[in-house]
Amino acid sequence: MKASTRFGLAALLLSAACAFAQSAATPPPAPAPTDFFSKWQARASATQALQPGWAVPVISPYPMLIQVFRTEFVRQIAPAGTDTWNYGNTKGVNLIPFARTEVDFLIPPYIQHNSKAKDGFGDASALLKYRILSGNEQHGNYMFSTSFSATIPTGSYSNGNKNATVLPAISGGKGYRNFDLQSSLGATLPVINGAAAGRPVAWNTTAQYHLSKIVWPEIEDNATYYKGGPNDGKTQNFVSPGLLIGKYKLHPQDAKARSGLAAGAAMQIATSQFHTYNHGLYITARFLF
Repeated sequence: MKASTRFGLAALLLSAACAFAQSAATPPPAPAPTDFFSKWQARASATQALQPGWAVPVISPYPMLIQVFRTEFVRQIAPAGTDTWNYGNTKGVNLIPFARTEVDFLIPPYIQHNSKAKDGFGDASALLKYRILSGNEQHGNYMFSTSFSATIPTGSYSNGNKNATVLPAISGGKGYRNFDLQSSLGATLPVINGAAAGRPVAWNTTAQYHLSKIVWPEIEDNATYYKGGPNDGKTQNFVSPGLLIGKYKLHPQDAKARSGLAAGAAMQIATSQFHTYNHGLYITARFLF
């Protein structure tokens, strides 16, 4: 056998050996999810990867899409000195069933009065949100969404609205490094008898700072402008300092695990002459999945 032939054969065998070693060292790609739950979770992760990882404010509506079960405990003190506790605060299950879409099924809260008013459950409601624009921290750090919610008057003993209502809203935000600013604008519109019930417009703005891995101090401005109804022409405004403990992973060793816990608290302090309550204490607990 000629030397050139032997050299070519050796080179061919060496290339084949290197290719085999490389293929053996490189793990095969992870199989695509096949069952319903795995596909759902993969879709939710892909959807959230396209938006900033900001914390959801304690009080204000938010532009991001989240998948969570959350509940809240709220205490409000009326000008007369009586206080009211709201257990649940119309929170529930938030799901991401499709790309760019969130659907919320909200549980009626239980209202407890420290007065002659009767305790009872509030109204049931649901929400649909669509994220129109977004860019994560590496691609613009912004978000803009629209939402539509509806409330059914299921409350007992006047612990809810007299009529069904709908609430169209828009929300958005922009971040810069560890700081982000979120804002939302929406109106509560009674389905019938709107002039008598009123059509309040709510404008909320939140400034947050990502202090550490899971700590987010924030301050919110919660304003309501009353149009029609018994408070026509009046404005109610609160400044609400708060603190959020962001997602604490339940399985930190698994990079793909989505489950985690979050919590937070805020205090609403009235800054307007007219206010239906003051020193509203908000405590939120969240299970992310």
